[in-house]
Amino acid sequence: NFCDKQNLRYKRVKNMSFYIGIIIFIFTFYLIVSEKIPGVWAALLGGLAMRFCFIISQDDMIRAVGDNLDIVFLLIGMMIIVHIIAETGLFQWVAIKLAQFVRGEPIPLLMILVLITALFSAFLDNVTTILLIAPVSIVLAEQLEIDAIPFLIAEAMASNIGGTATLIGDPPNILIASKANLTFNDFIFHLTPVIIINLIVFLITIWIFFRKKMKVKNVMKVRVMELDATRTLKDKKLMIQSCSIMLIVLIGFFTHSTFHIEPSAIAFGRALILSIIAKKDPEEIFKTVEWKTLFFFIGLFILVEGVVKIGAIEMVAQWAIKLTNGSLKLTAMLILWLSAICSSIVDNIPYTATMIPIIGGETGLINNISNIMGNTPEIHSTVRYALWWSLSLGACLGGNGTLVGASANVVAAGIAAKSGRSISFMKFTKYGLFIMFQSMIICSIYIWFRYLI
Repeated sequence: NFCDKQNLRYKRVKNMSFYIGIIIFIFTFYLIVSEKIPGVWAALLGGLAMRFCFIISQDDMIRAVGDNLDIVFLLIGMMIIVHIIAETGLFQWVAIKLAQFVRGEPIPLLMILVLITALFSAFLDNVTTILLIAPVSIVLAEQLEIDAIPFLIAEAMASNIGGTATLIGDPPNILIASKANLTFNDFIFHLTPVIIINLIVFLITIWIFFRKKMKVKNVMKVRVMELDATRTLKDKKLMIQSCSIMLIVLIGFFTHSTFHIEPSAIAFGRALILSIIAKKDPEEIFKTVEWKTLFFFIGLFILVEGVVKIGAIEMVAQWAIKLTNGSLKLTAMLILWLSAICSSIVDNIPYTATMIPIIGGETGLINNISNIMGNTPEIHSTVRYALWWSLSLGACLGGNGTLVGASANVVAAGIAAKSGRSISFMKFTKYGLFIMFQSMIICSIYIWFRYLI
C-alpha cells in the first residue's frame, strides 16, 4: 500500500509538471509572438520559469546551455570576424559590384543573393552564411534606397533550404547521419534533387511576394552604376589579413570532421587572432557582439530543455506514430509533416534527437515496418530511406515556419535590429508558414514517388 501511494503521488507530481511545463511554453511563445515584451526577455523568463517551477534542475539548465555552447561561441567568433571585415569596407565593395553586375535591378540582385546563400549553406553552417551575406544585403538596400527586410527574410529561408542538401549543412542531418550510418554521398544523392526543386519554386515564390517592394527609381540605378567601388576600401592591409583569416576559418569548417576540431573553436580562435592582429581593444570588440541574440538563444535552450524533460516531444511523436498502424506510406508522411510542424515551434536539434531512437532503435519503426512488409534487404532499404529522409526534410525545412524555427532566422532578425530595422515574429511567419507548407508539399510528392510506390 505504501508503494502504491508513493507511485500515485509520483504520477500526480509528474502530471502536474507536464501541464505546468506546457502552460509555461505556450505563454512564452505567446509573449514572443505578441511582442508585448522584447523576445529576449520572454525567452529568458520562460526558461527561468521552468526552473522556478522545478520542472528542470540547475544541472539541467547548465547542461541545456552547455550542450549548445558550440553555437554560442560560433556566433561570437563569426560576429567578431564579420565586424572587422566590415570595417575594411569589403562588404560595401562587394555590394556595389553585385549591384553594378545586375545594373541596379533589385529582383535579379535578390535572386543572386538567395542562390549564393543556399549554396554557401550547403557547405557551411547556416548561421555563418547569414552573418556573411546579411551585411552585404543591407549595404545594397541602402545604396538602392529600398527595404532590406525582404533580402534578410529570403536569405534566412534560403539558408535553411540549402543547408538541407548535405550532411554538414544542418545539425539534424549530422545527428541522423551519425545514428543511421548514412554517408555524405547518401545525402547528396537522395536530398539534393528535392532541394534543387524546392529552391527553384522558392525563387518564384519570393519574386511573387516581394516584386512590388522592389521598385527602384532610374536615378538610383544610374547612381549605382557611377559608384567607384574601390573608394569604399578603407584598410586594404587589414582587409587582406581578415580575408585570410576568414579563408582559414572556412577551410577549418570543411575539414573539422577530419581533424576533430569543432567549428566553434575554429571561429572563436581565429576571431581572437584577428582581433590581436587588428590591434583591437577588447571592450570595443565585445561591444560589436549581438548579446541580445545570444541571450535569446540561451533562453530558448533552457525553455526547450523543459519541454523535452516533461516528455512532451516524445509523447506527441509516439502518439502520432500509433495512428499509422504500421503503414509505411502513412508513417513517412506523418514523420515528414510532424517534424516540420514541431521544428517550426521548438529547436529541431532536440526534436531530431528524440525521434532518432523512435525511428531507428532496435524496436523502432524501421525494424517494425520492415518485419510487417517481409524484411527483405530491398524492403529494409526502402523503409530506411523513406523514414530517415522524411525526418531530415521535415526537421530542416520546418525551420522556415516561424522566426524561432531556426537559428538563421533569429540571427537575421538580430542583424536587422542592429541596423535599425525590425523583423517581427508575425512579419516573418506570414511568409514562413507559406514557404514551409509549400516545401512540405514538394517533399511529400518526392518521398511518395521515389520511395513509397
